[in-house]
Amino acid sequence: MSANEDQEMELEALRSIYEGDESFRELSPVSFQYRIGENGDPKAFLIEISWTETYPQTPPIISMNAFFNNTISSAVKQSILAKLQEAVEVNLGTAMTYTLFEYAKDNKDQFMENHQPVNSTIPISSIISVETPNTAPSSKKKEKKEQLSKAQKRKLADKTDHKGELPRGWNWVDVVKHVPPPWMPDGYFMSQKQICEKPAVSC
Repeated sequence: MSANEDQEMELEALRSIYEGDESFRELSPVSFQYRIGENGDPKAFLIEISWTETYPQTPPIISMNAFFNNTISSAVKQSILAKLQEAVEVNLGTAMTYTLFEYAKDNKDQFMENHQPVNSTIPISSIISVETPNTAPSSKKKEKKEQLSKAQKRKLADKTDHKGELPRGWNWVDVVKHVPPPWMPDGYFMSQKQICEKPAVSC
């Protein structure tokens, strides 16, 4: 029987055995994950097994790189992988994915006896290092906007009522200034100063 035929038979068997099992996940027809332990169990871990083209005559690739295992130290992971590799050597040449998952389930406590969660401080420090540079430039930008020259401040103060609010009608047009008095000849334009100097007009 060829490797491909062996793999097809094992794939059908795995689908049948683990149907409805939430711990089992088929990533592809040659790659599978199994969660050893319940969700929320601090000693739960995830095993990923991928078949090579010549599996089961050659060993499968066993990995514990899934994010689910991020609280497990590399030493514990290496220890689990070493024990699984021993089981691979014993079962080489036969369909062994189910055997490896069950072996891990049966020996879960032994595999995880030296487990100490390692995720307590790493995420916090990485969050701080990411946020700190982002907040600094924005505060500098705000400071630059608030820096005005003395002349700009005076201009702003003249327009406002010295409380930061513009008085009502500050931008209204003075119609009277633009309409010439009745005694002025047509087409003759006088400045405000000239109008005020006329004895008949009071400004």
